[in-house]
Amino acid sequence: MARQTDKQGQQPDSAGYIPKFEWSFLSPRYWGVWFGIFVLIVLTFSPVRFRDRFLSRLGRFIGRKIKSARQRAQINLAQCFPEKSEAQRDEIIDEMFSIILPVTVLLVDLTIKKTRVKINWHGFEHITQAHNHQRNVIFMVPHAWAIDIPAILLAKKGYAMSGMFHHQSNKLVDWLWNKSRIQYGGQIHAREDGIKPFVQSIRQGNWGFYLPDEDHGIEQSVFVDFFGTYKATLPILGRLMKLCKADVIPLFPSYDLKNSELNIYLHPPMNDLADKDDDYIARRMNEEIERFVTPDLKQYAWVLRFLKTRKSDDPELYS
Repeated sequence: MARQTDKQGQQPDSAGYIPKFEWSFLSPRYWGVWFGIFVLIVLTFSPVRFRDRFLSRLGRFIGRKIKSARQRAQINLAQCFPEKSEAQRDEIIDEMFSIILPVTVLLVDLTIKKTRVKINWHGFEHITQAHNHQRNVIFMVPHAWAIDIPAILLAKKGYAMSGMFHHQSNKLVDWLWNKSRIQYGGQIHAREDGIKPFVQSIRQGNWGFYLPDEDHGIEQSVFVDFFGTYKATLPILGRLMKLCKADVIPLFPSYDLKNSELNIYLHPPMNDLADKDDDYIARRMNEEIERFVTPDLKQYAWVLRFLKTRKSDDPELYS
């Protein structure tokens, strides 16, 4: 018997969210999105070096017009790197916006055809060892701009993947994005459903993608160092390791705009988290983020509200 789904496409068990097409997506309100998708598809057939140069310049131009996002990035960089000048931080932001569109087209590449972008895995032996020893795995993946692509590539290689996501405000974009995430199989779970379905999927043998750098508020988080400031960090990885009997493998994708290549870096499993306290676990999570991000700051999504929760004596940063 076929599984039943509700109006949102959510299955009533742990099989995950199934994106569902709606005929309303063809209405005029979505024509702008469809046109943008058409342009992205056309760009996938253009020479990779040409499209990367064009899109990087376009991204820089757009990034200077999106004032609110740029301001959040300036705030985050000023807190995390107080030793850098404003001009240096502005250059990091320009470079950050320059890679967003090339990475987006790479995602479209993977959705409609075989990509011509070279994919370089660094540390793939950690995946091979976990697979050979039949270990459950949770990938700890900071918010790089190419964050979805490694999961898609691993699913394409035959690994059963599982991740959590936030719904997009535009329903057509939400459908397209989530459809691309599960095109080769695997599961995605809406964050509003809590972490239980995600945990259950890993216990059943899927390999999970966990994002360690979101701000979940102070109730269950601890304040630990994060670059040149501090951050409310949810020290959940220790508990997830035990619940899922899983290895935690840090992973970070980095797009090389100069050579039009995607580098995916993996660090050894974080075996030192067992039986450690929350402060230790939270700081180790942030240390791994710093190790990935520091060599190439533009790869990180500095526009997000990572530092929303502050100590009682410190002012709110994004007001």
